[in-house]
Amino acid sequence: MYKPGPRITKPHRVNEMIRLKEVRVIDEDKNQVGILPITEALSLAKDRGFDLVEIAPQATPPVCRIMDYGKFLYELHKKAQEAKKHQKQIHVKEIKFRPKISIHDYTFKVRHVQRFLEDGNKVKITVMLRGREKSRPELADQILNRVLEDVKDLGQQDGSVRIQPWAVSTYLSALKTGGKDAKAKNAPRSQKEVQSNKKKENPPQ
Repeated sequence: MYKPGPRITKPHRVNEMIRLKEVRVIDEDKNQVGILPITEALSLAKDRGFDLVEIAPQATPPVCRIMDYGKFLYELHKKAQEAKKHQKQIHVKEIKFRPKISIHDYTFKVRHVQRFLEDGNKVKITVMLRGREKSRPELADQILNRVLEDVKDLGQQDGSVRIQPWAVSTYLSALKTGGKDAKAKNAPRSQKEVQSNKKKENPPQ
């Protein structure tokens, strides 16, 4: 049987903690016993080797159940742990870029952004500025827009762009839809594709 400890806060009143004249009793098999004086209800639970636990104090009369309270608490704790285990925890991952980043480094970093978004995490995109770049924040805007375009099927901008003297940043949050197909469709452009696009945008005179 459950023995109350002096330092343990319990979510229910148990055994002698229940100070009522009468209660409605449910037995260990969840069968209705009926309304009994509290002394008789306590004796019934004790005779069966269980605890008397108040489960509905607002009812008239209050409802008590005969059970193994220690086992009941353990099962409650186990269910809470299982529910917590299945909860999706969202983390914030930061990926840093530079205005003059190479195609190879850009592709590598964008793939990380895509993977983080696929996992349901938020991503902070930060474009670091150095020297004369600090006077041209539009260079950072170009990188941010490029990243947003390359991950548009996996994530979207979450909040406004933050401009600092040394960096420009924004957050991306994952879309509810997406997945591997979206990632493949939204893969970062290769160096050949970038060069080809530049030739189309700037034809020879």
